[in-house]
Amino acid sequence: MKNLFQKISNYFKDSWKELKKVNWPTKAETKKRTLEVLALAFFVAILFTLVDYGLLQLMRLIIT
Repeated sequence: MKNLFQKISNYFKDSWKELKKVNWPTKAETKKRTLEVLALAFFVAILFTLVDYGLLQLMRLIIT
């Protein structure tokens, strides 16, 4: 049982060491990337809406 706790302890120690090595983005970089993701999501939503509307109109044309 002691071995299990030692393994868990080592895991968290090693994880903490690795997290210290990470090159975290600055606040400005995070803001920029967030805005890029939101813009892309908005663009994809508009694209899907237009494709959906176009297919709906095509189906109406075929059915009627």
